[in-house]
Amino acid sequence: MELRNKFLDFFMITLGTAICAAGVYFLLIPSGLSVGSISGLAIILSKFIPLAVSTITLILNVGLLLLGFLLIGRDFGVKTVYTSVVIPVFLAIFERVFPDQPSIMGDVFVDMVCYLFVVSVGQAILFTHNASSGGLDIVGKLLNKFFRIELGKAVALAGMCVAVCSVFINPDVKTVALSVLGTYLGGIVLDHFIFGFEQKRRVCILSDKVEELRSYILSELHSGATIYDAIGAYDMKPRRELVVIVDKHEYTALMDHVEKVDPKAFVTVYAVGSVSYQPKPGRR
Repeated sequence: MELRNKFLDFFMITLGTAICAAGVYFLLIPSGLSVGSISGLAIILSKFIPLAVSTITLILNVGLLLLGFLLIGRDFGVKTVYTSVVIPVFLAIFERVFPDQPSIMGDVFVDMVCYLFVVSVGQAILFTHNASSGGLDIVGKLLNKFFRIELGKAVALAGMCVAVCSVFINPDVKTVALSVLGTYLGGIVLDHFIFGFEQKRRVCILSDKVEELRSYILSELHSGATIYDAIGAYDMKPRRELVVIVDKHEYTALMDHVEKVDPKAFVTVYAVGSVSYQPKPGRR
């Protein structure tokens, strides 16, 4: 089972990497935009440092990977090294199969919008599997870990710094403006997809069949729940409220079961961005 889970984990990481590479090759490169990236930063620095862009990119990537290993964790570092190697492989494949790829949409702005959605899906897959595409994604992960900034906003913040600095080497203000706008919107879209993958629901159920529902949650969903005593304000009758946190698949199953057991149950649902458990001292 553990081997199967590892295989699935790296399969999803490879899929996310392929999606990111496709977005870069088919949408970003033909548009000529410089949406905040480590390569864009290397281009800017090359104007002030007597080193080739490739050399600066390598130095920056290696430095960020080391930070990822030290400050985020070995698992994150190993996976990010893997994606950093696989992305150029996918780009090389695309170059060979689709040489001299022109703009798909024929419009810079539309290319940018499509790029944001495509790459954000790939990045969200990587982040949910504790990986990244390298470069400024590592900076975003560090900001997320130490300053509790949402991942999308953290990646956008790092990218926007690069996009703004590109004005020093690119006199085309329109292209710079689109790069800044694209980086900002990319953070919003990335957060949307990350929360879409991870978001859970807090389901509160007022029902006369609490015991049946509790038994279903424990035995079928293999989840925990909390039961509260409540009093109806209208009739002042005592009732019990069952509260449970579920993912989207468990939510569908739970709602189907509630409909079967007690169609008259009163149910409220809240979106939950993240769930954490802090064990009591001495408890494991």
